[in-house]
Amino acid sequence: MDNYQNPLIERYASQEMLHIFSPQKKFSTWRQLWIALAESEQALGLNITDEQIEEMKANVDKIDFKRAAEFEAKLRHDVMAHVHTFGEQCPKAMPIIHLGATSAFVGDNTDIIVMREALYVIQKKIAILIDKLAHFADTYKALPTLGFTHFQAAQLTTVGKRATLWIQELLLDYEDVSILISQLKLRGTKGTTGTQASYLNLFDGDHHKVETLDQMVASKMGFEASFPVTGQTYTRKIDAKALGVLAGVAASLHKMTNDLRLLQNLKEIEEPFEKSQIGSSAMAYKRNPMRSERISSLAKYVISLSSSPQLVASTQWFERTLDDSANKRLAIPEGFLAIDACLDIANNVTTGMVVYEKMIERHIMAELPFMMTENIIMEAVKKGGDRQALHEAIRVHSMDAGAKVKVEGLENDLIDRIVDDPIFNLTKDDLSELMTPVTYIGRCPEQVDYFIEHFVAPVREKHADALNQKVTLRV
Repeated sequence: MDNYQNPLIERYASQEMLHIFSPQKKFSTWRQLWIALAESEQALGLNITDEQIEEMKANVDKIDFKRAAEFEAKLRHDVMAHVHTFGEQCPKAMPIIHLGATSAFVGDNTDIIVMREALYVIQKKIAILIDKLAHFADTYKALPTLGFTHFQAAQLTTVGKRATLWIQELLLDYEDVSILISQLKLRGTKGTTGTQASYLNLFDGDHHKVETLDQMVASKMGFEASFPVTGQTYTRKIDAKALGVLAGVAASLHKMTNDLRLLQNLKEIEEPFEKSQIGSSAMAYKRNPMRSERISSLAKYVISLSSSPQLVASTQWFERTLDDSANKRLAIPEGFLAIDACLDIANNVTTGMVVYEKMIERHIMAELPFMMTENIIMEAVKKGGDRQALHEAIRVHSMDAGAKVKVEGLENDLIDRIVDDPIFNLTKDDLSELMTPVTYIGRCPEQVDYFIEHFVAPVREKHADALNQKVTLRV
C-alpha cells in the first residue's frame, strides 16, 4: 500500500462505529431525509405522487458512488452531486427531490442522526465497562491494599474500593452522554438561512403547514422535535458539546489505565497477557501494559480534538460560514472512533485483570508499622503511658526505621524498636492484633456494596441485554 491508512479505521475502531460514520450510512440517510421531506410535503398538499415516493424508497440504499464522484467533479458541490445521482436512479422523482431544501437539510440533519447513533453506542459500551468494573469491585471489596496519595504509601483501602473510584468517574460520563442524547434535536426544515422562507413560499404563506412540515420530518426521522431556531446550520456548539463529552470519557479512561500501569509496575495488578504475547523484542521477560498504554495514547488524542469544535463554534459568522465543514469531517468522526476503540480496549482489559494478592500483602506489611503508630500510642496509653512522650518516642523510632529502609535497604524494623523500648510497655503479642491489615480498611466493603446497589444497578438494568457481549480487539 502506497497511501496513508488511518489507524482508527485500519486497527482500532469497531465495525459497528465504522459503519455509523461510513459513506453508505451518510448518503443513505440523506436519501431517507429526502423521502421524509417528500412524504411530509405530499401529506400537506404538494403535488407529489405515491409513485415518486416509492421510486425513491426502492433506491435508498443503491448508492452509485462512482457516479456521484463524477457529478461532484463537475459541479463542485457534494449535495447537488448526490441529488443528480439519486435523480438518475429515480427519474420520476427527480423533479421533487430536495424540494425547498438547502444543503444543510441533508448535511446537518444527517450529522445529528449519526452523532446520536454513535452516542448510543458509546453509552452502551460505558455501561458494559461499568458492569465489568463493578464485578471486579465486588470480588475484591474486602482485599486490603495500600492507598496512595502523591504516589506515596498512605492509609489502607481495598482493591475493590479503588475500582469504585474509576466507576464513579465513568458514571459521570454515562450521565453526560445520556443528557446529550436527550438534548439532541433535528435541524429540521429551516431553509437556506433558517427563516423557512422557501417552505413558506411552497405552501402559499401557510405558516401552520410550514410548522407542521418541520414537526413531521423530525418525527419521521425518530426525533421528538427539531431545534426551534437555526441559521443555515444547527449551532456548532452541539459539536463542541459532543467532543467535550467524549473528552470527559477519555479523561476517565486515561486516569483508570494510568492507575493500572502503575499497579502493574508494582506487580500488584496486571492487565491480561496472552499466552503467545511478546512484551519486548529484546527483553523476553517483560509483560508490558500495552493495552492500557494504547488507551492512554488514544485518550490524549481525543482530549486534544475537543478544542477543535470549540474553535469552530466560536468563529462561525452570522448564519454560517464554510470553515466548519472540513474540520468537522475530521474531528467528529475521529473523536467517536477513538473513544469507541478506547472503550473496547478497556472492556477487554477489565475482563481478565490479574490480582497478585501476595505481592499486595508484601507491600502492605512493609508499610503497616508506620500506619499503626497512632494505634500503638493508644495501646501504650492504656497501659499507663504518657501520650506526648510516646508520640515523640515513636516519631524518633519512625525516622530511624525509615532511614534503615531507604538508606541501608534493610527491612522495616519499627515494631522491634517499639517492643525493645520500655516506654511503650508492649510485647509482640500485644501488637499482633494491630498487625492485621483488615483492621485498617474502614468501611470499604460496605461502601462498595452501597455504591453498586444504588448507583451501578440502574445502569445494569437499563443495559441488561448488552452486558454479556464479548469484546474482540482488532489488534
